[in-house]
Amino acid sequence: MLKHNSNTIGLYHFLVVISLICIALFAADIPSPAFLPIDQYFSYQYDLIASGQVWRLVTGNLLHTNLWHLLMNLAGFWVIVFLHEVHYKNHSGKLLLLFLSLCLFEGIGLYLFYPTLKAYVGLSGVLHGLFVFGAVMDIRKGYKSGYLLVIGVMLKVGYEQVFGASDSVTQLINARVATESHLIGLISGLFCVLCWSMMDNRLKHHNEA
Repeated sequence: MLKHNSNTIGLYHFLVVISLICIALFAADIPSPAFLPIDQYFSYQYDLIASGQVWRLVTGNLLHTNLWHLLMNLAGFWVIVFLHEVHYKNHSGKLLLLFLSLCLFEGIGLYLFYPTLKAYVGLSGVLHGLFVFGAVMDIRKGYKSGYLLVIGVMLKVGYEQVFGASDSVTQLINARVATESHLIGLISGLFCVLCWSMMDNRLKHHNEA
């Protein structure tokens, strides 16, 4: 029981730390003489990344266009992680690695495959990666609901690639929804499942040996 509580606290700490980072970056970007223009230094901007500012590949995921954008992404972040808590509660370190990997893959994917997308901020691409990762892990554990989740997120992303995002969301976040990031996030999540599975198999073989 104590071990379970400790693992849950570790997961909770991860969520709180990432949320506070996003909130702090958003607050620091509010126009004020007391703060630096955070967006200018950390947002995903294709041309600046091409000139060598590669940290933007990761940090752009942690910035948001407005308060609604921030709140929606953080709410989705907490829901998705706790929806698949069973996969992370004993592996909070791996979850952090997964999150950072998804941030990096998101930035690299947008840079390589969508050079016309000059600017991007937000966690939504990473959230799609986390969601599909958890859904596939559900399937591996024998949860049939995982199939529905995978099919659902694939249909959603596929629909967005053809028809775009809803106008209501666009108005709410005061920016065009970068549906390209959702596709990159989905693919990144599947790639991370493959890497996670390979790591698990190696550990199992090592322990059996």
